[in-house]
Amino acid sequence: MHFSFMEKFGASVLIVMWLVWGTNTIGNFVLPEPAKASAIQIAGLPAATDSTKPKVMEPQDAMVLLAKADPKRGAKVFNKCKACHTPNKGGPNRVGPNLWDTIGNDKAGTKGFNYSSALKDKGGKWTYKDMDAFITSPRNFAKGTKMTFAGISKATDRAALLVYLRSLSDSPKPLP
Repeated sequence: MHFSFMEKFGASVLIVMWLVWGTNTIGNFVLPEPAKASAIQIAGLPAATDSTKPKVMEPQDAMVLLAKADPKRGAKVFNKCKACHTPNKGGPNRVGPNLWDTIGNDKAGTKGFNYSSALKDKGGKWTYKDMDAFITSPRNFAKGTKMTFAGISKATDRAALLVYLRSLSDSPKPLP
């Protein structure tokens, strides 16, 4: 009996799926819950408790880190932004607006750039806190923004970028 390639391939996929499902089912039957205590206890060492588990570092606030942030490092972080933005005075708009003298100026205020209504509706001026929230997650800051960048999660990178953006001005705004 001769089977075509597609029949052999389909049978192989079906067999692999049955093996995965069967292994999972047997594993759940043998060990239905995670172990509550360590299976091995070494003599002389205390048992692991919540107090001996490593602590998860809470994300730091970029506003606290601004005073120590390095604008040179911020220029390196800005490389993530260069595909869509220019930092030069009088520089052109690209997919995103030119970012010269942004901090302290109007949101959606760059001349010649067509902002989304989500950002236009925010109103006000770019504060350090607002800019930090925006670069953390543009979509969370301005629901419906055209900016597709996912954001920068690391607080030290955001602080460095904010200090760099601050330096892109003839009269940089004071740090908070």
